Amino acid sequence: MRILLVEDTVDVGEAICRRFQTTGHTVDWQTNGADASDILSFTDYDLVILDVMLPGLDGFSVLRNLRQAKNAVPVLVLTARSEIDDRVSALDLGADDYLVKPFDFRELEARARVLLRRRSGGEATNIIACGDVSLDRANRSVKVGKREVQLKRREMTLLEILASRPGKVFSKDELLDQLFGFEEAAGANAVELYVGRLRKKLEGAAARIVTIRGVGYQLVSDDSNQ
Repeated sequence: MRILLVEDTVDVGEAICRRFQTTGHTVDWQTNGADASDILSFTDYDLVILDVMLPGLDGFSVLRNLRQAKNAVPVLVLTARSEIDDRVSALDLGADDYLVKPFDFRELEARARVLLRRRSGGEATNIIACGDVSLDRANRSVKVGKREVQLKRREMTLLEILASRPGKVFSKDELLDQLFGFEEAAGANAVELYVGRLRKKLEGAAARIVTIRGVGYQLVSDDSNQ
């Protein structure tokens, strides 16, 4: 999934990026609130992790602008302020959750997983499945039936995108946006490459990636009516 991190403390930002990239997510990192607000006006994300104390524009203003624009992307606010008024303000402005610094990275990841589950359909579990293919978001593992399948980072991300909404057709542009961040140059052929690799690793599964010519790709189970 594609995440926007807005955090101006370098060591914290680097650590958060590293944690989420390691588990297969694409992370765009901004240190300035005004720049982040601008990016959010034209880029879709699955999750925003937003610090409150920022140069350019504070996190509350970024959040206010986001919700006034009717953008419902989940927002997890990070704050060094432990006062209840600040936490209430964040929630009233439209934050979905908050975490007070300093925090344990395991809790950050767990809270992010909850918000990503809501974003992709509101599942109450970290397991998403299509046919006999299952993906555990918590430990980043994939099984076809009882057989464990080893996927590389972007293959895992691609499967998570497709499996979170079985039957939905994703265009190449949508997949490209979610697989690669601003710092990574990639073309439409990269999507075809990863779809091909993932297909090979899912051979024999009761779910398959279908190409809708001229439109995009979808994941369907063999017992569906697709």
